[in-house]
Formats: sequence, structure tokens, C-alpha cells
Amino acid sequence: TGFVIVVFGVLLALYSADPPSGDETDGIRYASCFVAGAFLSALAGWKGMAIATDANVRTTQAAKEHGLAVALRVAFTGGAVMGFTVVGLGLLGVSLFFYFMTLGYSDDLFEARLIYAADSLAGFGFGASSIALFARVAGGIYTKAADVGADLVGKVEMDIPEDDPRNPAVIADNVGDNVGDVAGMGADLFESFVGSIIAAITLANGDIALIMLPLWVAGAGIIASMIGFFFVGANDSAGQKELMFALHKGTIVSSICVIGFSAAIISQLFDGRDEEGWEIFGCIIIGLFAGVLIGQVTEYFTSYSYWPTQSITNAGVTGPATVIIQGLGIGMISTVFPAIIIVATILGCDALADEYGIAMAAVGMLSTLGITLATDAYGPIADNAGGIAEMAELEERVRDTTD
Repeated sequence: TGFVIVVFGVLLALYSADPPSGDETDGIRYASCFVAGAFLSALAGWKGMAIATDANVRTTQAAKEHGLAVALRVAFTGGAVMGFTVVGLGLLGVSLFFYFMTLGYSDDLFEARLIYAADSLAGFGFGASSIALFARVAGGIYTKAADVGADLVGKVEMDIPEDDPRNPAVIADNVGDNVGDVAGMGADLFESFVGSIIAAITLANGDIALIMLPLWVAGAGIIASMIGFFFVGANDSAGQKELMFALHKGTIVSSICVIGFSAAIISQLFDGRDEEGWEIFGCIIIGLFAGVLIGQVTEYFTSYSYWPTQSITNAGVTGPATVIIQGLGIGMISTVFPAIIIVATILGCDALADEYGIAMAAVGMLSTLGITLATDAYGPIADNAGGIAEMAELEERVRDTTD
């Protein structure tokens, strides 16, 4: 809170003393956008954490009473609340404040007011980034400290199982999952989501069609994510690969829907500017597929079903030193392919539609954030459900189901 107040005062003073648009209200515009971005980012993380906390125990109960299929649905629904909260607050905040920032300027030229309003939205993105920094970094450090601390006390010093109720550090570990992996991730991706929209609006340079496009695509992405949500499911006998495919079904369906919605939006917004519109549509598709491809690469390097993770397990045969070496090596290699994909995306979109095309590729990549964030938040919910099953000393099949 103190940080937000200080930055609010600094922005108010700087932009009031030297307003970029020449209007004396610039100070309060930039400062209010900053506070709104910070507040909504924190709210997205907080609400997601609260929902995840409620979903943890419900997932455990579902695993005990009904089995894998229902437990998956409960956990994924909890993650979906987090995902749709982030994208809903993000799109609502950017849309409302962009409209508010166009009001009150003495300049009667509509295009100039749009440019000034887009510049003011930089404060909104800055506010969201500032909270994401604290939530993601501080929350992540707490999460890992609590996780490693609980393991050291339980497994090394006391030789008791993971999440054993006799180990009080388990509570800190479970809280850490909610703080870092849910609240921190939510605030971080809120910033990414609104940042991509603000970048596209700013690069539109007052062109109303180019300004509205990222807002419409982001809104279509939310609807597409809602459609994809209903395709996620599995039966009680599903294995690891079947469960991963069950989660991927939602993302695939959402991505297909976004392609169709984006084509319809482009055809309406760029009537008479068809060539420009379809070039931008190509950028949206490139960004969308780049996001899906990065997700697939990440799964390959982190899933139990594939060689990279299995190789780290096999390295444990010769001791902890080889596990560390192999783990670091796999981690470093895993960053190469996403970097190549991002560079290729930037180059391709720059060739199609210059800087605006790159910004729209980012919007396309994050358009299905509602469903992808649901998948991400599902993980810590299911993990904590397993911890609750262990601490409550439920049957072993319950822990097996949540794992």
C-alpha cells in the first residue's frame, strides 16, 4: 500500500508539472490509472487465492466420495474461477479506463483524444506490473522456502512422509502453493494480459479500428474459453496421458473458437481495408499457435510421461549431485525452444503488420488465458487436495486420486 501511495504521488507531481498532452489533468489521469491497475491486479490474485483455498478441500472430498472424474472437475472449476476472474477484471478495467481517459480533454479532435487516452493507460499497465512483481517474486520465494523447509524437516530430519500431519511446516507449504502458484501467477498474468492490450491500443495511433480490435479479440477469447471449459473431463480410469489430453481439449477447442471469432471481427472492423485486416488476422493466428506450441514444449519438459523428467529421475541412481546437474541441464535446454518460437513469431508478425502485428500476436497468444490459467491453477489445487488427504489420514486411494 505504501509503495502504491508513493508512486501515485510521484506520477501526479511529474505529469501535472509537465503534461505530455498539454492538459493539466494528465497528472491525475496517469496516477489514477496506476492505482486502478495495481488494485485490480491485487484483487485478481486475492480472489483466485480465496477460491483455490475453498476448492482444495472440496477436491479432497470429491476424490473420497466420487473418484477421479468428479475430483478433476471440482479442481478444474476452481482453477477456472481464477482464470475468468483475471481476464474479466483485466478487460473490464482496460475498457472502462480507456473510455474515462478520453473524457475531459479540451482538444476537440477525436483522434488526438484517443492517442492521449492510450498514453494514459500506460499507468494502468505499470500499476499491474508493480503488484505482479511483489506477488510473483515475493510469493514465489515464500513458496519455495516453505516447500523446501517442509521437506527438510520431514524427509531428512524426521524421516516421515511428505505432508505428514506431524510436520507443522506442511501448513506453510500448502499456504505457499496458494500464495505463489495461484495469487502470484494470477497477478503476473493479469499484467501480461492487460499489457498486451494496452500495447496494441497505443500502437494503433488513434485508428479506431486498430484500437477496438484487441478489445474485441480479448472479449472473444473469454467467450471461447468458456466454451472450452465444458470440454474438459475424464473418466475414473484415466491415466496420466489421458488426464493431460482432457485438459488440452479445452485449450484446443478455445483456440479454434478464437480463430473463428477473430475472422468475424476482422471482416466487420476492416470493411474496405481487407488486405490490412487479414494481415493482422495472420498475426493473431501466429500468436495463438505460438502460445499453444510453447505450452506443448513446456509439457514435454515437465511431464512425468516424457524423457526429460524421466532422465532426472534416472540420474538419482548415482546420487544427489547428478540429479542437480541433470536438472539444471534439462532446465537450461527447456528455455531454448520457447525462445526460438517467440523470435520466429516476432519476425513473422513484423513482416506482416509491423509493430502493431507483433502486439496483436501477443493479444492472440493470451486470448485463451481464461482456459490456460484455469489449467495452471488446477495444479496447486489438486496438489493441496493431496496434502489435505494425507494430513486428514484418509485412505491411500484418495491421495492416489488427487496425485
